[in-house]
Amino acid sequence: MISGRVVLRKGREESVLRRHPWIFSGAIQQADAALVDGDWVEVADSHGRKLGFGHYQRGSIAVRMLAWGEIEPDKDFWDKKLAEAFKLRSAINLPSPSTNAFRMVHGEGDGLPGLIIDLYNGVAVMQAHTAGMHRSRLEIAEALHRVLGCMLQAVYYKSRGTLPGNLRQDAADEYLTGSAPTPCQMLENNCRFEVNWAEGQKTGFFLDQRENRAKVASFGKNRIVLNAFCYTGGFSVYALQAGALRVDSVDASEKAIEMTKTNLLLNGFDPNSNLCLADDAFDYLEQSAGKYDMIILDPPAFAKHREAKHQAVKGYQRLNALALKGIRSEGVLATFSCSQVIDQQLFYDTIVSAAVQSGRNIRVLAKLGQPPDHPVSIYHPEGEYLKGLVLYVQ
Repeated sequence: MISGRVVLRKGREESVLRRHPWIFSGAIQQADAALVDGDWVEVADSHGRKLGFGHYQRGSIAVRMLAWGEIEPDKDFWDKKLAEAFKLRSAINLPSPSTNAFRMVHGEGDGLPGLIIDLYNGVAVMQAHTAGMHRSRLEIAEALHRVLGCMLQAVYYKSRGTLPGNLRQDAADEYLTGSAPTPCQMLENNCRFEVNWAEGQKTGFFLDQRENRAKVASFGKNRIVLNAFCYTGGFSVYALQAGALRVDSVDASEKAIEMTKTNLLLNGFDPNSNLCLADDAFDYLEQSAGKYDMIILDPPAFAKHREAKHQAVKGYQRLNALALKGIRSEGVLATFSCSQVIDQQLFYDTIVSAAVQSGRNIRVLAKLGQPPDHPVSIYHPEGEYLKGLVLYVQ
């Protein structure tokens, strides 16, 4: 299994000893010349002491650690790691009679950097972000079946959009085991949704907002609600279930709007009584001042890398200022960012800036984040990417 060795520069082993899973290229003193992307490597400090094992890949992050200490990973490695991940989900009551869709593996949070696995009513959708996970995909799929047993019908591999550029041309989005019709229905907190992992964004649905959908919806009773950037209408369905008078759903994608209509119907709500509109959310907000007493803003990541951080902050500021200026008095704004490079404090400060622009009295009702099936390793704080605020606006 181990293809070679990486030796760190003197003093650069400290982050590894603290169990941070990333080793940057600048920390490496020597790497075996024959190494290729995706190889398993032994990591040693400058004195030759074994620190652990991981996947090698050329680039800024040269090694992603998967095992610590001197004992080399064995043939049961994937079974053990996936069993650990599933044990965590079982501890938080997933799956349950009311929810059969959840995240099974969350990268660094589960000690498996470069791997995402979402489970939708018996179908596992796997995404690899590294060459090492791509090369191990069949072993991982087989281990999933051993760990989940009869719970698992099929494993769908969807990584063409997530792998490094040099691997994308040879990667196919395909079933590794079994098959299943798409779209299929899933259950989340007793709400029904259609999910299409083959054609939808990410793995097909944004499971990370499950608990936030329920929390935000609890503020929506007897309110007229706007769900901007609605995607497939998750927040819309929850708000109507919680007693909202009407929910208007807006997204730039026609396909997303059609899925929103489908999901409303699945849960017994009439799309003709709840506007479903394909439009730019910024433009719609500018034209809708005074129409809503609750607004939900869940935009896609405005910044996917550090170079885009400044423009992202400006985007979040403008978006939230539009909502805060236009919402009715005694209204509720739920606003989110999934940009990893925008940390909690920066997001909060950005919303404060938008609040100042609005000139209104605003109070924080709740601070929100990602659910426990998207765990954050205490040694890898970068894994905390989702943040949200619920605001009361006078």
